[in-house]
Amino acid sequence: MAARVPSARGLALVLAFLWTLACGAAVAAEDAKAQDLSNKSCLSCHGGKQPKIEVPGSGDDKRALRHVDDGKFGDTVHGQMQCVDCHRDIANAAKPHTKVAGEKRPDCIGCHEEQARQVATYKTGAQRYRIRQVLENILAYKASSHAKASKDDPSRPKASCNDCHNVHEFEQHSPGTPEADRMRLSVSDRCGTCHEEHIEEWSASVHGRLVKEKKDPKAANCADCHTAHSVARPRASEVKLAILASCGNCHEEAYRSYRSTYHGQVATLGYAYTAKCFDCHGAHDIEPSTNPKAKTHLDNRLETCQTCHSGKKDIPLATAGFVSFSPHGKTDDFANHPQIWIAHKMMIGLLVGTFGFFWLHTLLWFWREYRERRERLAKPMVRLEAVGASEEKPGRHFQRFSAVWRAAHLLFALSLMTLTVTGISLFYPEAPWARGLMEALGGPKVAGLVHRINAVVFAGVFFWHLAYVLWRIGRNWKSFTLFGPNSLIPGLQDLKDIVAMFNWFFGRAPRPVFDRWTYWEKFDYWAPFWGVTIIGVSGALLWVPHVTAEYLPGWVFNVATIFHGEEAFLAVVFLFTVHFFNNHFRPDKFPLDIVMFTGTTTLEELKREHPLQYQRLLESGELERHLVRPPSGRMVLGSKVLGFTLIAVGLTLLTLVAIGFFTSF
Repeated sequence: MAARVPSARGLALVLAFLWTLACGAAVAAEDAKAQDLSNKSCLSCHGGKQPKIEVPGSGDDKRALRHVDDGKFGDTVHGQMQCVDCHRDIANAAKPHTKVAGEKRPDCIGCHEEQARQVATYKTGAQRYRIRQVLENILAYKASSHAKASKDDPSRPKASCNDCHNVHEFEQHSPGTPEADRMRLSVSDRCGTCHEEHIEEWSASVHGRLVKEKKDPKAANCADCHTAHSVARPRASEVKLAILASCGNCHEEAYRSYRSTYHGQVATLGYAYTAKCFDCHGAHDIEPSTNPKAKTHLDNRLETCQTCHSGKKDIPLATAGFVSFSPHGKTDDFANHPQIWIAHKMMIGLLVGTFGFFWLHTLLWFWREYRERRERLAKPMVRLEAVGASEEKPGRHFQRFSAVWRAAHLLFALSLMTLTVTGISLFYPEAPWARGLMEALGGPKVAGLVHRINAVVFAGVFFWHLAYVLWRIGRNWKSFTLFGPNSLIPGLQDLKDIVAMFNWFFGRAPRPVFDRWTYWEKFDYWAPFWGVTIIGVSGALLWVPHVTAEYLPGWVFNVATIFHGEEAFLAVVFLFTVHFFNNHFRPDKFPLDIVMFTGTTTLEELKREHPLQYQRLLESGELERHLVRPPSGRMVLGSKVLGFTLIAVGLTLLTLVAIGFFTSF
């Protein structure tokens, strides 16, 4: 039988069937490829070897996608992850991709926050530490200006994690390694992709040249000043202070010396209105002061000072002397700052000499009186029967201080304590209590105003007293004597009394007796004369710097600051230790002597404390005219309340000074 030859129709059917199978296989293969979301599949299009891919951007603009270098991605911190672990919105590999409804674009923050919630499940401490560190960075970024919506595309932040880190190439390197150094050197390039104008200015500065030309990884880059994740607008006070502190991370010595100036003290207290590093040196255009282009160069310095001291907003215009002010003057550098060195050594010598003598005097006095009391050997300073003191005045008091003296003493005390309260935070701005106290006072400007008002009161009392003394001398000129029992001028007898007092301290002689004024009372009287002179003159120079700098060189401000602060320290510590002991805390007076508030003392007290005066007045018949009625019970009570209040305030201030002193090292 002859074979059948396929008909044309049958052949067509076979070919159609085979074509259908081929197409189905192709479609199936294409579908399989579209469903393949492996890293290999993704990199086949997004790898660096492929043409640039553009996607719709803001409005009608196109946005180019960043290629992924498959040679680097595997070595990154994300190298073991699948692309779709982050790109969860991608449903397939089709072109264009089908998106998963409701799924957000890659979210670094969400992923790392989820890691933080599961941190306890990680085995090693290093892993847990790193995850917490990343979370801290995330929280900082979310509060930064970079996280805010972009004006060009409100659906995107101003800068995302990927803009800075390039998550497809990001590696974590140990500090000091070549890889970490290369990363630091590239920071400014990444910032410069957005901040082109600033990076151009910075690149020409001393910092930029160190990075760009000398490849010095230790040189300051953008993140060192602006931080990496807490980036914020530098107009905010807290940002200015943070940038200021970042300067100190590198320039430690200069930062330390800056903080000892008024500018630095105010900044340390958390207020940003005084000059900071970048106000004088510039921000992105910093140059060494030897460079003629530098803002701190001698030829440009006055103009730089005048940007703040501009003659506007109640700030007088800076004058010529500002140029020679030393904002980084050091007390241990005689070669460069001899005036500052000498002033500091002078004040240290005064402090050591004064406290050394009087604290020793205080300790020995306390020990001697305590010993006598314990052994019940205390005796009157003079045997009254030996001087014929048999006349008694029961119920009468001796008028020791007039109302004028008492008022002056009270004004002195109140103004001095107020001066201490308003000035102590600037003297110890790093003390733990300094910021709280300054905030309670209303800030440095309010505190400064109150300080100057009380300085005027303090000086006013002093000069009024001088005028009063001169008037008294003029009125009693014929009977006036420079020395004598009623004179407050130290004499040879005072030196003898000091020697006798130390002999009594060591049990070599009986307790000495005194007339109207003891040597320690004379010291208390004359101390304000040098104190007011030093503090007053230095304070006046600092109060009107534009006038001072018109006639004097700028280093006078450095010297005045040292004199003002150290003399104030001497006055406060002396008054609240030595003066309080002499008049209130020694065993014969404890806990309070109210004679300076009532103005009177008992005759028994007069006989014990000033027996020679009592004897002299009794023998001359002048005692009677000094006797007055005892103060009323209300007067005594008020004097005690006032006295204890002043002592409590003084001891509180002394405690603050002690804390500030011992925490300043």
